[in-house]
Amino acid sequence: MTYRVVQWSTGNVGRRTLRSIIARPELELAGVWVSGPAKDGKDAGELAGLDRTVGVTATTDAQALIALKPDCIVHTAMADDRLMEAVEDLKTFLRAGINVVSSSPVFLQFPYGTLPDEAITPIIDAATEGDASLWVNGIDPGWANDWLPLLLSSGSERIDAIICSELMDYSTYDNPKVLFDIMGFGSALDELPLLLQPNVLTLAWGSVIRQLAAALDIELDTVTQHFERLPATEPLKIGGRVIEEGTAAALRFQVHGVRAGREILTLEHVTRLHPALAPDWPQPAGKGCYRVEIKGEPDYLLDLQLYSNGDHAEAGIVGTAARLVSAIPAVVEARPGLLTATDLPLTTGRGLVS
Repeated sequence: MTYRVVQWSTGNVGRRTLRSIIARPELELAGVWVSGPAKDGKDAGELAGLDRTVGVTATTDAQALIALKPDCIVHTAMADDRLMEAVEDLKTFLRAGINVVSSSPVFLQFPYGTLPDEAITPIIDAATEGDASLWVNGIDPGWANDWLPLLLSSGSERIDAIICSELMDYSTYDNPKVLFDIMGFGSALDELPLLLQPNVLTLAWGSVIRQLAAALDIELDTVTQHFERLPATEPLKIGGRVIEEGTAAALRFQVHGVRAGREILTLEHVTRLHPALAPDWPQPAGKGCYRVEIKGEPDYLLDLQLYSNGDHAEAGIVGTAARLVSAIPAVVEARPGLLTATDLPLTTGRGLVS
């Protein structure tokens, strides 16, 4: 069966989902939405960074693409600074009867227990009205901290704690808005960026903790957050900007699922703009990795290294994009509503072996 797909945005992740859509034999690219005139009318092959055209041109006309009634929209538009607008976009697609796989807003990967019911119900109602499904995922939040730890957990005799970590050097991460505006790198240590405002970490990554708890049948007492920031010890040139000595250049945050006073589920990020920073914090395998640690019987420690042309940050973007595209058939065939990772069967890179 062939599924007709529209790609929604062509930024860092969208460029890679577009490549994956074009590569998949079971998918047909029906259209591409772009946010401004600079990309309007360009061929999808050019926007995907391919050396060929594919005969589908991008447009800023959202209604024209919705009117195509594709089987699925791959939504990768930036949502971190426009959460409510992004949710409204998703509801519009669903009411139109279009299934959606999306990289954001990330709290929708498993909003139960994180968002109030009155925030979740309108999304489910839109999906029910359109007889369509929504699945939000990626690599983190996503398969690095949903299916990866759950797979390891199946080999456990006893589980005392699970820790899922992203340990990354972000100096090559090409997203200035995320680095400087949302994560606050290069700012004074006493200026809290959007990411570190009260309850933002538990909103975004609390969904990871809640999903693991649900899948493992664990009842949590609370979900807490903690963070530390360290300054640059010398000027650093990152993404065309200079991170001045003394300004924020390393960030460690943790979101904990707590039961009976114990932190039994942990989501941790250790982000540096130079590998020499914060030497006492957890160190990655290689240049960067996703780590799953299960304390129990037996103890497990899994380090997942990933590289795209030698770069770990770009590989994370590719892994996010490919995860979404791989799930399209399963999401289209799934029940209507808001789906989570455990609602879907195992998805693979079927048809991609060269």
